[in-house]
Amino acid sequence: MDLQLNGTRVLVTGGTRGIGRAIVEAFLEEGATVGFCARSADEVKATQDALKDVGSVTGSVVDVADAGALAAWVEDSAQAFGGLDVIVANVSALAIPDTEENWQASLNVDLMHTVRLVRAAMPHLERSNAASIIAISSVSGRESDFASGPYGTAKTAIVGYISGLALHLAEKGIRANTVSPGNTYFDGGVWQNIETGNPELYDMAVGLNPTGHMGSPQEIAGPVVFLASPVSRRVSGTNLVVDGALTRGIQL
Repeated sequence: MDLQLNGTRVLVTGGTRGIGRAIVEAFLEEGATVGFCARSADEVKATQDALKDVGSVTGSVVDVADAGALAAWVEDSAQAFGGLDVIVANVSALAIPDTEENWQASLNVDLMHTVRLVRAAMPHLERSNAASIIAISSVSGRESDFASGPYGTAKTAIVGYISGLALHLAEKGIRANTVSPGNTYFDGGVWQNIETGNPELYDMAVGLNPTGHMGSPQEIAGPVVFLASPVSRRVSGTNLVVDGALTRGIQL
């Protein structure tokens, strides 16, 4: 299937590792021009160097918690690309324990970076013929689990925010959707750290999934790219759960 993404201009926050990097790679493989950001200059350079032969990719050092820096990155990218078609808000503070600092981090990084990314990109998305907004939430935003609290609440808020965007932007031809991954395992990721630091929690999490294993970043990236593509032009306002049947609730 041709996803009609060749030449599409895409921005992805948090694109150097895990789900974000897999999303960058998947868009590049479809012929998109991709800009990504992350905080570590070394990781940004290494990722850009590793992917330069895959497609047109530009990495930038940006802390998405810095509203001014995030807006400047979006504007600079739009100018360099000649516009924007797709934005993917992927960064999370992964702030799970119930502390004041984690509430602030989750709301500022997870939720408000999504809001600010949309605001900064909106003038450019309004000029696109295939505008799409994707936000990465979590199954923890859909059901109460061990990550309820700062992390889960922020992820729930993202789903609500994106649903409202879809309604209000439909007349402009701009789609907005959320993808909610289940437990996703990759080198250097949170679940690898839990596997060694809290094996009981890791074993419990794996045991809860009827597939018997966690997902991979690539298994999340595929649905993200498909949902962002013009092939999914009739899909807006949805929360696509990608969790291997982990969650039990019925979405009505």
